Amino acid sequence: MRSVLLKRLCCAAFALLLPAALPAAADTAKGDWLLLPDRVWTADGDAAHNGWAVLVHEGAIAAVGPAASIVVPAGAHRVTLRGATLTPGLIDLHAHLFLHPYNETLWNDQVLKEPQDYRTLEAAKHARDTLLAGFTTLRDLGTEGAGYADVSVKHAIDEGLIPGPRLFVATRAIVATASYGPGPRGFRPDLDLPGGAQEVSGADAAMVAVREQAARGADWIKLYADYRVGPDGATAPTFTPAELKAIVDTAHLLGRPVAAHAASDAGVRMAVEAGVDSIEHGYGAGEATFRLMKQRGTAYQPTLTAVASTAEYFEHYRPGDAPTARMREAAQAFRIALGLGVLIGNGSDVGVFAHGANWREPAAMVADGMTPTQALHAATDVAARILRQQGRFGAIAPGLRADLAAFAGDPAAHIDDLAHPVFVMKDGVPYRTPDTQP
Repeated sequence: MRSVLLKRLCCAAFALLLPAALPAAADTAKGDWLLLPDRVWTADGDAAHNGWAVLVHEGAIAAVGPAASIVVPAGAHRVTLRGATLTPGLIDLHAHLFLHPYNETLWNDQVLKEPQDYRTLEAAKHARDTLLAGFTTLRDLGTEGAGYADVSVKHAIDEGLIPGPRLFVATRAIVATASYGPGPRGFRPDLDLPGGAQEVSGADAAMVAVREQAARGADWIKLYADYRVGPDGATAPTFTPAELKAIVDTAHLLGRPVAAHAASDAGVRMAVEAGVDSIEHGYGAGEATFRLMKQRGTAYQPTLTAVASTAEYFEHYRPGDAPTARMREAAQAFRIALGLGVLIGNGSDVGVFAHGANWREPAAMVADGMTPTQALHAATDVAARILRQQGRFGAIAPGLRADLAAFAGDPAAHIDDLAHPVFVMKDGVPYRTPDTQP
């Protein structure tokens, strides 16, 4: 009884902090909803359908098709979305809810100076901002020094304590000893610094870390296959092939897919050969390595927006300027992967830039060669397939969960229209409507 009362008090206290536009999920009846946009983009093919409607019943999509063909239950809530396109709820496969832009606070200072309690409260706000932007699912790839707090945020969202997207979490991430920040380069050698991830050396320690993180609630295992550990800070592999294989095999035995941070060609190739399920960044990968990814079915998240953002913060780049060398390298890798037909999902590395601006990654992929519909697929059905969740969400089809978003305009023709959400529903609960904008 006491725990129930405490939960209600927590819900009430948090609700006071929210605008009227954002109902607490636990307090909103799902019921029946008839959504009437100008057009519906279902992710089944590339064309948007004018004059279609979507019926939602108790959190699931019940019907989709021409509005006149849908039998509407009495008492259904009707939402007219004039001038808007309804899409599946968007998915970002590379996020860091516990980070915020580095031009606000440098990464080292976030990890070293911000208490974990404060960072968790920040993460709750970031989750809310993400959901209101139309991103109903997020894969969070590491708390960056905040331990297992992502598991708590995930549970709080699932239980209706706070609003946010569906979370798939990786907890602490796994790095080779002395290969990740803060430091050790640049700090006194006698300091015992908190780490941004879990450090291991040797196959046995790597397997222990996987087991610990899985037991604590990790949905995915994240490893760093390379980092800035080479001469003069050059990117170089950090794990041996045996260590990589131990991490991947242990994770797969426990039913957890593996995501690998890898920016160099050698790091990407070693990770793919070890059997990881997705590569994050891949900026320096060459054609032969991307061909191997294509052959193995390894997914690729290009995180183009993170490169542009750090160029703004640290290289004096401004939007509209000529791309920096790092931006050109990332764009070239992306184009190679796209041309070879590598499985590309939408992953932005948001947290490096502002939460809620996740739409910038699909826009960046279009700027670097994708069509708008390719980018939409990368952020919906393709991303759901990478998460092994294509039977639950990622498209607009009867039986799938009602994770939906509507945007002013037509993002299937103009991808930047994703910057203008007017309606957001997750699991049949509306969090944003045209009448109650935040």
